[in-house]
Parts: sequence; C-alpha cells; structure tokens
Amino acid sequence: MSVTTSGPSTAEGNATLRPGTLGTADISFFVVSAAAPLTVMAAVAPLAILFGGIGAPVGYLLTGITLAVFSVGFTAMSRHIRNGGSFYAYVTRGLGRSAGIGAALLALVGYNGMEIGAYGFLGSGTQDTVHALFGIDIPWLPVSLAGLLLIGYGGYRSIDFGAKVLGVLLAAETAVLVLLAAGVLFQGGAEGLSLHSFAPGNVLVPGTAAVLALAFAAFTGFESTVLYRREARDPARTIPRATYIAVGFLGLFYAFIVWTVIQAFGDQRVVAAAGADPTGLFFTAMTTYVGAWAADLMHILIVTSILASLLSFHNAINRYGLALAEEGILPRVFTRVHPRHHSPYVVGIAQTILGAVVVLAFAAAGADPYTHLLIWANTPGMIGLLTLQLLAALAVPMFFRRIRHQEGVVRTVVAPVIAAVLLSAALVLVVTHIDLFTGASATVNTLLVGIIPATFLAGLVLARRLRTRRPTVYEGFAAEPPAESDTTSDNDDAQRV
Repeated sequence: MSVTTSGPSTAEGNATLRPGTLGTADISFFVVSAAAPLTVMAAVAPLAILFGGIGAPVGYLLTGITLAVFSVGFTAMSRHIRNGGSFYAYVTRGLGRSAGIGAALLALVGYNGMEIGAYGFLGSGTQDTVHALFGIDIPWLPVSLAGLLLIGYGGYRSIDFGAKVLGVLLAAETAVLVLLAAGVLFQGGAEGLSLHSFAPGNVLVPGTAAVLALAFAAFTGFESTVLYRREARDPARTIPRATYIAVGFLGLFYAFIVWTVIQAFGDQRVVAAAGADPTGLFFTAMTTYVGAWAADLMHILIVTSILASLLSFHNAINRYGLALAEEGILPRVFTRVHPRHHSPYVVGIAQTILGAVVVLAFAAAGADPYTHLLIWANTPGMIGLLTLQLLAALAVPMFFRRIRHQEGVVRTVVAPVIAAVLLSAALVLVVTHIDLFTGASATVNTLLVGIIPATFLAGLVLARRLRTRRPTVYEGFAAEPPAESDTTSDNDDAQRV
C-alpha cells in the first residue's frame, strides 16, 4: 500500500511515509513532548507566579480554553484536507495561495527557530545539571553538537521508533511532576490547601497579561498533530482526538502543577520565593516535600525533556520540508524517503546541518547558549507559530464558504471567529510583553519580532515570482492529492463547488 503525496509531485523512488502507523496516543506524545512540560514548569512557571501572583494557574486554564476553541474549527477543517502541509495547506485553502506560501515560510522559520534555539538550552541545561549533581563545569558546545547528532538519528529512524522514545520520556517528566504534586498534597502544603488562586480578585490583576503571554508560549507545538495525517491510523478521527487530548492535558496539567507549587510555599510567601530564586523554586519544593534525590532526578529529567522536545520539533520540520519539496518549493532531493525506515531522511540531514551551522556560529561569536541562542531563536519561532494559528483560524470560515459540507455553523463560523479574536489578543500580549521572554534591548526585541512580518512578506514575494515564472507550481500549491483508497467519507463532500 502506498501513500499519496501532499502536492503535485511524488517522492523519489518507491519509498513513502508509512501510512497507518500512528494512533491517537502516538501523535499526542509528539505534540505534548514538543511543549516540554517539565521544562516549561521548572523554568517558566516561576515567572508566571512572580508576575501574576497566586492567580497564575488560571492563566494556563484560559490559554487552554482559547486553544480548545481554536481546535474546534481547526479539526473540522482537518477532516476535509488531506494535503500533508498542515498550516500552509489550511491557509491556502481558506485565504489563497499567496497567503499560503507566506504561511509555509513562516512555518519553516517558526519550527526551525524552536528547534535550533533549544540546542542552546540543551547545552546550558546539561551544564547546570552536571554542576548541580557533581560540581563540575562542562562546556556547552560539545553537548549541543552531540544533541544534534542524537536528534538527527532519531529523525532518521522510523516514526514509530520516535513515538516509543517520546512516550517513555514524556511519561518520565510527567511522573516527576506528579510526584511533586503528590508530596505537596499529602503533606497539606505550607499553610494548608486553598483555592484562593481561582478567586476573581486574584486573577484580575495587572500581571495576568504577562501570565497569559507566558502561558501561550507553553503550548507551542500542539497544533502539529495534522502534520502526521499521512502516517495516522484513521486520520479523520485520530487527528482531532490527539489535538483535543494535547490541549486538554496541557491546560489542566499546567494549571494543576502551578497550583500545587503555590501550595508548597503558601499563598502569602510564594511570590517572594519566586522572586528570590525563580530557577530554584521547583527544586526547593521537590527537596522539601519529596527529598533531595527527587530534586536530583528532576535535574536529569529536564535534560531528557529538552531532548524530547527537540525530537518532536525535528520530526515536524522534516514533514514540512518533505511536503514543500513535493510542492516544488524546496529542492526535489528533499522528497526522498528512506526505503527501510520510511522517514524523510534527506530533509532531516539538511535540518541537522543547518542546526550545526547556527550553533557553531553562535559559539564562534562567544554568545551565551541560553540568553542568546535559545532566546533569539525561540522568540521569533514562538511568535511565528502563534501567527500561523491566527491565520489558520481566519482561514476556516473562508474555506467552508467555498465547499459543500455537513459541518455545523458553530464549527465553521462561530468557534473560528472567536478563536481569531482571542488569538489576535494573545499575539498582541506576546509582542507587547516580549521583554519577558528576551530580557533584551528594545532594538533587539524589534529585530526579533520583525523577523515574522519580514518572512511573511518574503513569502508573498515568492508567490508572485512563482505565479509568473513557475505557474504550474503556483497553481498546484497545496492542492489535494488524488483520492486515497482508504480515505474517510468526510472527504467526499469536501470537493469545491
């Protein structure tokens, strides 16, 4: 059985991505791992508490609700689009080819920014872990380069291999946070357990805007479920389920863990504790309520959490690159799929080389792996992915206006419009609070934010060139592949009027 390509071209040779490989749990592992829950909690949640006070957990709940509303229209559209290009295919079908090509470039910049920046975090995080456990200082660059090779190998192997690895790593990082929560709840916290975090007076504070900005960044990657459509079992059901599971799990889990850490220090003292030692807040709580051994374990699992996130983003980039090569946008050599592992290995090799070049360039410039490589690469990446979510939300009602379908108005109009409004507000919050992410000067922040509109504009220019010089590629961009023998009935009514 073979799988169709996402565009007008076909992959070189007979090898294709392996269809029917991933179930709901597998895809959920990929997208939740991209968010790196343990790393987000230990490294970022203390800042949310510092800025938003004890009402910080609600910020994560509100973000989860916003993305759940977005997912209503997003997953409805996923039942009608079999193209493997994810965001850019959705934007193209709703807003036109020029916007779709702009979205394609945004996706490449966004996902590459998220992955390549995290190699700096891997280096600095491993440095911190080794120093905390053994008192030894190690250089970050060899660690980052070793990580590039390890993740490159993981992407080279089959997708089910990656799913198994991510399942183990995600279970481990989730378990250590549950262990912390259990210790706090069992001992009743510092001042007794309370629900004051959810009182309106503690939520409606000036710092809530900053909490929401940090919270939206914590969900990055959840939308990549649709990238695995060609490898999913029964994608019309698997993709929506995995999307809702990812959003629901992250929203509830983040809020619960942040609330338990607040209980660990007490409503009256947690903000001061977060201000005094934000990077050590979770480790102090773990040592107090579980033991020093658990804090040491958390140090180790933060490193594996970063590795899991890297592997997830690497697989997502590989599939974007494959799809764009099949469209004729990227070189045709990137359409090659490994005959044994059924992985887009040439794209993976190219992405690994690109990551190595960027990492080595930052190292040669004497840049810090965290404050420069991670922050400067991740920030435009995160803004780019949030922008893609907004464009996809805008595309949903426009798409459903053009086809015959049996979806309800709530899925095709109401939810997408609400999501677009909420995502617009989220994007404004992130951009206006960009200093929380970077700690950089106004000039640097302007440049980092400016990468996103510049990339989209470059996509519009590319679209214009394709329309005049390569009209066949332009006209076929994000087109539906030929009908599959195992396609779902939902696709039958998705033909354009």
